Amino acid sequence: REHGATWTIVTKVLCGHEDTLKALHGFGVKSVGESRLMNLRTIASVMPQTECWYLRPPHLSRVKEIVELTSVSLNSETGVIKAINEEAQRQGKIHKVVIMIELGDLREGILPGTLIRFYEQVFNLEHIEVVGIGANLGCLSGAIPSIDQLMQLVLYKELLELKFNHPLPLISAGSSALLPLLTDKSVPKPINHFRVGESLFLGTDLIHGGTIPGLREDVVRVEAEIAEIKEKSLTPLVETADISPFASTQECDDFTPGQRGYRALVTLGQLDTDVSGLTPVHPDYQIAGASSDITVVNLGDSPDGLKVGDTIQFKVSYSALLRLMNGRYIDKVLIEH
Repeated sequence: REHGATWTIVTKVLCGHEDTLKALHGFGVKSVGESRLMNLRTIASVMPQTECWYLRPPHLSRVKEIVELTSVSLNSETGVIKAINEEAQRQGKIHKVVIMIELGDLREGILPGTLIRFYEQVFNLEHIEVVGIGANLGCLSGAIPSIDQLMQLVLYKELLELKFNHPLPLISAGSSALLPLLTDKSVPKPINHFRVGESLFLGTDLIHGGTIPGLREDVVRVEAEIAEIKEKSLTPLVETADISPFASTQECDDFTPGQRGYRALVTLGQLDTDVSGLTPVHPDYQIAGASSDITVVNLGDSPDGLKVGDTIQFKVSYSALLRLMNGRYIDKVLIEH
């Protein structure tokens, strides 16, 4: 609010979870971004009058649904924009477009040297409104957003407006990776639109680590039931080979041969989530490894009062949460406070 920017909440990680989407709607969220048409249909039903952005580069085979379900899309192909224009004409709509520019993360985006030629081909299409330019940073190659990159976007916007005498209201420069610069008040004022998901739901400071001030890291917790708890050796007692389909999380070198401890087997596995993205809430517990259906947790020298049927809680990374929310074997419960 202090920066004077608008926000689009990236809801991809929710995978269309209706209760959470309804809660966001109740909080007054006015703009959401998605990449899956199935989830957009859910959003249309539970979040009426919400502006929807299509965040994945639009694909020709789904242009009809994209125009039907969203009002804004991020684009980098003239042929696709022209197809969207034709479909928008059929549906009697004006579809808004943000032109994505490649600034180093090597995901989607046109090369800066082609910007003027690209813009010439699309800004006069009758059913397309080019509302701005944008970029993705940190989403593929881990490119860290910099002030220099942001100033490039500002200059590209000014260049287009001067050459074509056509206003571009938005510079959509941001993912969650940009928030540390924003909180430091380092983002240039013309950068006025942000697309934020991970930091909103997990509080993550993607650049410095830890939690962004004012946000929380405990919004999501995973509970898995203990199916077995026993004292066992913490290192294999027989010859081993690299035949497990999943890598062990904890190295056997952490323990001495014959060292024993209590291990809990919980009903959550690689089929359900990215186990490497789970961290036990209890500071002394450690994940030893996982198979498709089971995760093994080292508890320490005692069972810590736990028994079969109890649960162990885990913190989640973004990749772990994404797979959990998409998993049909996982119960998802919104706890209202």
